[in-house]
Amino acid sequence: MSNPFKKSLKEHKDLINGIHSLENKIMMASEKIINLKKNNKKLFVCGNGGSAADSQHFSAELVGRFEKDRNGFPAICLSNDSYAITAIGNDYGFNNVFSRQLEALGSKDDILMSISTSGNSRNVIEAVKKADSMGIYTIALLGKDGGELKDMVDLPIIVESNRTARIQEMHITLIHIICEFIEAEL
Repeated sequence: MSNPFKKSLKEHKDLINGIHSLENKIMMASEKIINLKKNNKKLFVCGNGGSAADSQHFSAELVGRFEKDRNGFPAICLSNDSYAITAIGNDYGFNNVFSRQLEALGSKDDILMSISTSGNSRNVIEAVKKADSMGIYTIALLGKDGGELKDMVDLPIIVESNRTARIQEMHITLIHIICEFIEAEL
């Protein structure tokens, strides 16, 4: 019988070593997000399941604080509002729960960061389509081969793994690094 503890830690370590190749993309994403604050624009974040939790985590680190006391950062998690999600889901279908919120709250030159371990979440894809039509820059934290989203977003950041848990671990690591860049600048 294999040891899940050792196997998981080895996979995690291998992926940590592999995400060094994402440094330039993380720096680009951080710079884009930092410029939002300077231009009085907003960051929207969305995802499903564990990626919804990561979206909430990211926006909370920015609106509140990560490690430093600073002014709040304009970040809105589209996965948070159960009233909007259930009303939109009921009236327009679950595929539109993020795109409809973005349509109502977003504006040109905002940023949408999508988080999807598969890159194929239909409601995230619809949000990216809506963002494109509104002139909103799109960034995506993805897994596996990036799925459909990798070719749809302005800046795809792909953790190349087929294990959802490992992808999510890397996503939260990358989110924390982006938060560090943001706090260093602000």
